[in-house]
Amino acid sequence: MWGGRKLSSCGNRFLGVLRSRCWCTQAEGARLSSSAENQFSWTPQTNPWVFSEYSIMWFKSYRITFACLSRMKIYRYPWTRLYSTSQTTVDSSEIKTFLALAHRWWDEQGVYAPLHSMNDLRVPFIRDNLLKTVAHHQPGKPLSGMKILDVGCGGGLLTEPLGRLGASVIGIDPVDENIKTAQHHKSFDPVLEKRIEYRACSLEEIVEETAETFDAVVASEVIEHVIDLETFIQCCYQVLKPGGSLFITTINKTQLSYALGIVFSEQIAGIVPKGTHTWEKFVSPEKLESILESNGLSVHTVAGMLYSPFSGYWRWSENTSLNYAAHAVKSTGQEPPVPAGFVFRGEAEELHDKDSINPGVQEELKK
Repeated sequence: MWGGRKLSSCGNRFLGVLRSRCWCTQAEGARLSSSAENQFSWTPQTNPWVFSEYSIMWFKSYRITFACLSRMKIYRYPWTRLYSTSQTTVDSSEIKTFLALAHRWWDEQGVYAPLHSMNDLRVPFIRDNLLKTVAHHQPGKPLSGMKILDVGCGGGLLTEPLGRLGASVIGIDPVDENIKTAQHHKSFDPVLEKRIEYRACSLEEIVEETAETFDAVVASEVIEHVIDLETFIQCCYQVLKPGGSLFITTINKTQLSYALGIVFSEQIAGIVPKGTHTWEKFVSPEKLESILESNGLSVHTVAGMLYSPFSGYWRWSENTSLNYAAHAVKSTGQEPPVPAGFVFRGEAEELHDKDSINPGVQEELKK
């Protein structure tokens, strides 16, 4: 197939060496390469750590790359169990930051004021997309019968509105004090007592017991705080039912987001506490879409979000250079996969026309 008797002879000789040993170290691979250097213009190399992780040996040359095998290294089957109980997506260095602010979640004029205001966009965004999947819904409780997982729920700012819309919601957060604050606030509303459950844990801790349990997973202002985004997305895939929805809001990784999201918001205006965000963890829509698509989640919507520190309100925007929201759906195995990077922009444009939530619904959410 490669052509040339010398090349074929070298390949057979090299495979013979592999059969005589379980695997080659890099030093041995280099020695083999050196001995063949005068005969051939390409140099086979081995990566034993790829062998041990994927049960294949990945051969790579300066001129030839086995594309099919390297592709297996990148695009893994999303249903494969890749997580482990020892693996975590929680950044322990950020726990202290949120622990110090655990008692301030429900101060609507405090450091979490932008998140209170964001509910005017993210609650209808979640509600409207979920209602597209059902033929009928109950008036006053449109999300009745749906199970939602709110990852990184904090004090329950988003969990409670979703519960008031009729959904059964589990809110999880690795900071125990956040969960205590959320449980205390929930206790004031008997209706929420029946619909909302809180747990102090990380996402990967509940994957096995909640596999394919939820109609929707929400990770709002969360992924910019995790240390392993791909593992996090894989866990979201695991707990979703086929056809279930994943909702994400986060911050783009741009120079503008650094200037406004960190320098202005944290260091100058004090809109959020210093050290809340790390620019290196911000994720661009393109990178997020790529990770979602390669893990079995079809991206349906990406829409920009803009916050005004002067008015204290959010609005939808076609510009995603700062904040943005994404909606992805877990494949049911019946529809063809959506190519990575493809977005149904029609839904984003529709959101752009809705600068604010309907006042009547807003009042219902605050009851």
